Parts: sequence; structure tokens; C-alpha cells
Amino acid sequence: MAESTESPAVMNGSSASVGPDYCEIIVVRHGETPWNVQGKIQGHLDVELNEVGREQAVSVAERLAKEFKISVIYSSDLKRALETAQTIANRCGGLKVIEDPELRERHLGDLQGLVFREAAKVCPIAYQAFLSRKTDQDIPGGGESLDQLYRRCTSALQRIARKHIGERIVVVTHGGVIRTLCQRACPNKKREGKVLNTSINIFRLTEKNKWVLKTWGDVSHLNQTGFLKSGFGGDSTSG
Repeated sequence: MAESTESPAVMNGSSASVGPDYCEIIVVRHGETPWNVQGKIQGHLDVELNEVGREQAVSVAERLAKEFKISVIYSSDLKRALETAQTIANRCGGLKVIEDPELRERHLGDLQGLVFREAAKVCPIAYQAFLSRKTDQDIPGGGESLDQLYRRCTSALQRIARKHIGERIVVVTHGGVIRTLCQRACPNKKREGKVLNTSINIFRLTEKNKWVLKTWGDVSHLNQTGFLKSGFGGDSTSG
């Protein structure tokens, strides 16, 4: 079951306590990496943040520390997400970061490590598999289908939520995962464009598997940093 009542930005009073019947999950995309700037496909490859990404992580961390009362942080175990999560944890009073490989980006098989605009020539079969509208189409080289990604990351978020009913937590993950979580919450509404680095996306999940999307794609914390224009060079699928 999915419902949605959205806001383009976090509402005033966001530090208010969470209701006893749901978990509020602030899902954040990791900061920028060199491969995002170069348009290279990351997938499961373990790329670190660049300096812009580290500044973005500080910006989102300072905002979360100021506006929210957070109990714990979960993160993909890939470096770009984990460093973002650790920055948030430090700014929020030294919170614990729990690594969860189920929060990794989609495995993109033979496309990983390629520049996106060159992928069609270098690996045409894998590229066509990636473009396929068939949700059960996996990608050569060990890549996941959209169905596999959906099952993995939605199950992970629901599992995490059930452990923290009545709490507000943070999950740091990747662009493809966030888009998939949005699809779960809002199955009848497709969103175009990129999932931006360090964007804030707020979900509420109940024990009975009800999902509500409260906030989508909020990057207002970057408006003062000077990184907004330079920070989103990678294709949204590169994670």
C-alpha cells in the first residue's frame, strides 16, 4: 500500500517528535564523486567523494543536525555513501552508522566504469539491456534487473523501518535506489530528471507496510554553498 503527501522542502517544525505508529526515514543521496563529474557509471564500484562532495556532505549534515532529532544512521557500505553518512553522524553528536550492503546502488554489470555517453559503443549489448523496458532484464556482467533492485532496496528499507517505529532515522544511499524507493511510495507518479547529490527525501513507513513520501529532492541546503551548479555532473543512473 502506498500513499503520498509531498512537500518540495522540509516543513517548519521538522524536529517535532515522530508518531508512535511509523518510522520517519530521511533518505539522502551521497555527495559528489569524481566519476559523477566525468559521467562515469559507478554501480557497485567503490569511488570516494571529491572535495565538492565533501563540502556537500558537510552542508547536508549541518542542516540535519539543526532541523531534526535523529536516532541512528544507516548507510550503503560503498565509500561515497559511507563518508557522507559519517559526516552526518559527526555533526549530529556522534551517532552510530550502521553499514548495510542492501542499500548499495544497482549493480550495472559490464557498464560499470564506463563513461555513460560512450557505453553504447563500448558495450552495446549491456547498454541495450540497461535501456530495456522489461523490468526483469538483467545486465550482462552480473548486473541487476530493475525487479531485483526493487526487491532488494524496498525490502531493506522496510526491514530497517520495523526496527525503528516511533523514531526518525537517516539512510544514506544512491540515486538509483532513491528513485526505486520513490516508485514504491508513489507507483502512479513518475519523476524525470536526476536524483541530486545530498538531496533530502523523507519517507514514512509503518509496520503494516504503508509508505508515504513527505519530501522529494530537497537541496535547499546547497543554495548558499556555491556547489549547486557544479555538483551534479554525473548521470542519475551512475549512483
